[in-house]
Amino acid sequence: MVASPKVSEEAPKVAHPSGAAILAQIKAAQVREIVALPDIVTSDGLLWPISRDPDFRLTRICKEDEGVSICGAMSYNGTRALLMMQQTGLMDSLNAIRAIGVDYELPVVMMVGLQGKEPHMHPDDSASYGVRIIRPVLDAMELSHSLIEEPGDEAQIPQAVEAAYVSSRPHIFLIGRPPEAT
Repeated sequence: MVASPKVSEEAPKVAHPSGAAILAQIKAAQVREIVALPDIVTSDGLLWPISRDPDFRLTRICKEDEGVSICGAMSYNGTRALLMMQQTGLMDSLNAIRAIGVDYELPVVMMVGLQGKEPHMHPDDSASYGVRIIRPVLDAMELSHSLIEEPGDEAQIPQAVEAAYVSSRPHIFLIGRPPEAT
């Protein structure tokens, strides 16, 4: 049995990424189609602002794996899409991501809120088993992923989205701290 890391009683204060900065980088990546399920980590800073932004078209879905299919299908006509969900939905969708993103070689780009992750800890050190296993699972599946947790991390978005579409492979942005709403 593996012991869970201890959670500090008084967690240090940490900076959170800016929701507005993340949205600006999504736009810079030429993504206008957002396919999403509500996620407590990203709702305030990303999902609600997206729903009010006329530059985006938001498609609300019921199941994460249908979002994988929708985003994969949009790539056939050159439409760049972003799927938003939390890590529990990512785990539910792994077979769809394997089939559509890897076997069919389609660029499914996802932003995944790490629900339950302590803001001051790296995901690999989280007391939450569901958070702690995400990166090792993605590594085992050879899925490209990166972490957006601090101000400035959003700068990687356009390059990672471009790489996903050039290589026709999935990329997962893990959102470790709730983006600040503006």
